[in-house]
Amino acid sequence: MTTATETPAAAEGHIDPAALVASVVPVQTRSERKTSFDPADFGTPTGREVNWKLSPIDRLAPLFVDEAGPTGVITVDVEAPAAVEQLRLAAGDAPRGEHFRPEDLPAALAWTHEAEAPLLRIPANVELDEPVVVRLTGTGGLAHAHVVIEAQPNSRGTVVLRHEGTATHAQNVEIIVRDGADLTVVSVQRWDDDAVHAASHQARVDRDAKLTHVVVSFGGGVVRVNPSVELSGLGAEGRLYGLSFSDAGQHLESQVYLHHKGPHTVGDVLYKGALQGESARSVWIGDVLIGPDATGTDSYEANRNLVLTDGARADSIPNLEIETGDIQGAGHASATGRFDDEQLFYLQARGIAEDEARRLVVLGFLSEIVQRIGIPELETELIEAIEHELAEGTAA
Repeated sequence: MTTATETPAAAEGHIDPAALVASVVPVQTRSERKTSFDPADFGTPTGREVNWKLSPIDRLAPLFVDEAGPTGVITVDVEAPAAVEQLRLAAGDAPRGEHFRPEDLPAALAWTHEAEAPLLRIPANVELDEPVVVRLTGTGGLAHAHVVIEAQPNSRGTVVLRHEGTATHAQNVEIIVRDGADLTVVSVQRWDDDAVHAASHQARVDRDAKLTHVVVSFGGGVVRVNPSVELSGLGAEGRLYGLSFSDAGQHLESQVYLHHKGPHTVGDVLYKGALQGESARSVWIGDVLIGPDATGTDSYEANRNLVLTDGARADSIPNLEIETGDIQGAGHASATGRFDDEQLFYLQARGIAEDEARRLVVLGFLSEIVQRIGIPELETELIEAIEHELAEGTAA
């Protein structure tokens, strides 16, 4: 925490206005947030902090306790092509910590309590024919994890993280996309209803490299997946997509940060969510920073939410900070609303029943994200999951 120190002027009864403002005004911009590997440097969240003010602090409280969870809470099964390297990294073993810096207490605790972080590495010049699938199945209890995913120069591949079962899980995912590599990372949350999951994904994308990052959250009581992507190299690209479907009692959240650091970088952020049921909740906060050296940047972020029933609530906050005037384009947008009456009328006028018309509208709305994943089997599964969510809502 930043603390004010007494200066000679203060001792003489004079007040430094700048120092006073710095001591009482909380950090607002994502780039200025404190980072530390030491959990003691973070206070316990109260809900008044800018990065916690829309989160259910009481339900996340078990993740604020500095204690190691028991072993075996989450079983891990990895399906990977033979070319993928799998190692274990202690703190200080490269590339663990090459880019990742905890921004909050759960991330610092996950770093501290993960003695050996698993590394998934796609070697240089290797193009994977099949995705790497990591199945994480919770059996109940507290668990911490730090995972490193590295795509070496000019490699190409996809990594899917699948979360199921139940756990109280603090998770870090460190992603490094080296020069010329093309990596897709998909994180799917289909937890049981009582699971609590706070994840911090931090990625760096180097020269002429591309990262496609997808967050899909359907299950879990509280799921908070916050991706942070730095486009550091010339010509780096970041495509950040998200899909959520929140039911009664669920809180699904993503705080997205896209930092254009290198010149001629390209960013595309699109998150979509549907909500149904009393107390269904979603939170999306999108921060884009175009740094002073990010000339020629082309960036756009958007969030769209479809509220299906009374009692559901979606919070959507886009932010854009530009530190250079030499860019190709930058923009942001946010929209939250109910069904488009014109779409429903169009379908019903052609003999389609109202329930079926509503189903088609929701599928059309959400399938835009599903189709960008690029894994046919997973895309089919998610469409079926959306159908199941809609059917449950109709039955209720």
